[in-house]
Amino acid sequence: MTTALWESYHSVTSREEALALLAEHGAAARVIAGGTDILLELERGQRTGVKALIDISRVPGLAEITIDGDEAVLGPMALHNQVVAHAVLRERALPLVQACWEVGAPQIRNRATVAGNLITASPANDTITPLMALGARVELTSARGVRVVPIAEFYTGLRRTVMQPDELLTALRVTLLAPHERGIFIKLGLRRAQAISVVNVAAVVGLEEGRVTSARLALGSVAPTIIRLPAVEALLAGRALTPETIREAALLAGSIPKPIDDVRAPAAYRSESVRVLVSRALRTLAEGKQAAQLPAEDAPMLWGPLQGQPAPAVAARHGEAEPIVTTINGQVHRFSSGQHKTLLRLLREDGGLPGTKEGCAEGECGACTVFLDGAAVMACLVPAPRAHGAEIVTVEGLAQEGTLHPVQQAFVEHGAVQCGYCTPGLIMSGAKLLEECPQPTRAQAEQSVTGNLCRCTGYYPIIEALVSAGEKVEAVT
Repeated sequence: MTTALWESYHSVTSREEALALLAEHGAAARVIAGGTDILLELERGQRTGVKALIDISRVPGLAEITIDGDEAVLGPMALHNQVVAHAVLRERALPLVQACWEVGAPQIRNRATVAGNLITASPANDTITPLMALGARVELTSARGVRVVPIAEFYTGLRRTVMQPDELLTALRVTLLAPHERGIFIKLGLRRAQAISVVNVAAVVGLEEGRVTSARLALGSVAPTIIRLPAVEALLAGRALTPETIREAALLAGSIPKPIDDVRAPAAYRSESVRVLVSRALRTLAEGKQAAQLPAEDAPMLWGPLQGQPAPAVAARHGEAEPIVTTINGQVHRFSSGQHKTLLRLLREDGGLPGTKEGCAEGECGACTVFLDGAAVMACLVPAPRAHGAEIVTVEGLAQEGTLHPVQQAFVEHGAVQCGYCTPGLIMSGAKLLEECPQPTRAQAEQSVTGNLCRCTGYYPIIEALVSAGEKVEAVT
């Protein structure tokens, strides 16, 4: 029997309702937005004493990104994919866009919020580093009032922040790059996607008449918190970014006395990686080529027609007595059980839909990919009560009136199935790809399945099948 992960689940419809619940439950409550961190922590027993989850994912307005003068204001529900797609941020907050693109995979970026990344407070979290270099500020709200905290003062230690139990992060204010400034984010991971940083660096420099007027460098995954490099910043001030200056700065950056030594990399490796990444970042900025690492505008997001905006609000407290009423593959389902588990287990155990597979249950393999309100997500990282009032599509719902979906047919024709365990998730990602890119390029096909692992390593026929499916759609139309 699945162990209950929480006692009560509150789907709120307003910020005021969330604040009232935080004041009521105090340290026993946690706010859940995307849930990609908190659900894993609850599963692993890392968040003891949490009894109530407060879901803000459907509160209107919390996912907005607005421009206020020289600042971008991100709401607490602003998703990583929304940042990647935002035109102004792509131009004037490039390091943050690059970092958001490096987080997880499309299914993760469709649920994970930048605010949640900050609050989790892991030193390996990618978006904190550019926000530190950009001088962001965090707006915290409670029933007692509002306070704004510079991000440099937000963290008190490993996975610890200044947030109080009754506070809600209501806005993230990001200083945009000035016309004379350039910025970049670079990450070193152990694989091309779905990788936790071994080291990451964000660099922002102001250049006038060829010389550095200001410099802000931040490092992630080298200390218990994200750190700045004031000594390197001082060295760069007033100097041209010549090869010699860059070499000196990189050597100084690499001389951090006590880097983290953990399972991903020993301290000595991290020190050398810092030197290499800082050198690469400064060299790229000197050449003005930082935008070369910008995600393509037609990169697949797999996020459906709502594009990160919340579906209509549905209020409910999901205890033992409250049913979950949801639409799955066009049919309305009413569940009197499953209120304390993940969507993956609700579908399999209560819904009788085994097509959605459990591979890792940690958002790593993509075998449990489903569509939630039109967006591809990992079902293992979605709480089951979030399905209340939502529309869900699983692999069982792709074929229509006995006719296979073009991606399913292409998988058959190209032999893109080996053991078959990963196949449902890959097909779901591919089907969403064809919605956004009816004739996908090979690069788009590869990007669309970065969140899906095939342990039989049958990727070549999988990619061929996705491209072929697009070609067939084009021939029909």
